[in-house]
Amino acid sequence: MTSPTGPAGPASPPGPAPALVIDALGRKCPIPIIMLAERIREVPVGETIAVLADDPAAKTDVPAWCTMKSHEFVAIAELPSGWSLLIRRNY
Repeated sequence: MTSPTGPAGPASPPGPAPALVIDALGRKCPIPIIMLAERIREVPVGETIAVLADDPAAKTDVPAWCTMKSHEFVAIAELPSGWSLLIRRNY
């Protein structure tokens, strides 16, 4: 799902704000995945994490990692430069 960009900037995916935002902008894969894997345990089960990334590989790597690790890939939203990828911790 891609959210439209409004006059105030990118639209947020529906629901509460993420419990954690990981800024991986400017970092090439696999660094965004490594950052996510290292920090996902910082949030309670059921909470969400936003990974900010601008490496095109993150658009496929993050959802694939979520599937492999049994976490939920919730949404992707366009940013002025890159994407915000939203993940829900399942365990």
